[in-house]
Amino acid sequence: MAPNKKTKSKANVADSTQPQSNFPGCLRAVPPSSVAISIHAKPGSKVATVTDISDEALGVQIDAPAKDGEANAALLDYISSVLGVKKRQVSIGSGSKSRDKVVIIEEVTVESVFNALNKVLKTP
Repeated sequence: MAPNKKTKSKANVADSTQPQSNFPGCLRAVPPSSVAISIHAKPGSKVATVTDISDEALGVQIDAPAKDGEANAALLDYISSVLGVKKRQVSIGSGSKSRDKVVIIEEVTVESVFNALNKVLKTP
């Protein structure tokens, strides 16, 4: 006896279960109300600024040296000021000893983070 044929194709099921996003891949929602940002940090810069945003990572120059955790602290301060959140809402999820980090922001939406980062990028 032949197996029953399925009526739905795999392509249709995959398309319907994955939400379409207009945000770069470096911004990810973390349930219930947090956002993870993949960051490529560039310590030792003259000024703290967001340099670029792509699917891979958010480029951030940091005005602190990469020793004794100074750059990490400066990065968290800068990100909290850019996003307009309290410092306690921002933490390093992974990569504390690497230039490539994941920063977690609590109690925000992906849309609000994206809008704040876009505003900083467009400011000369």
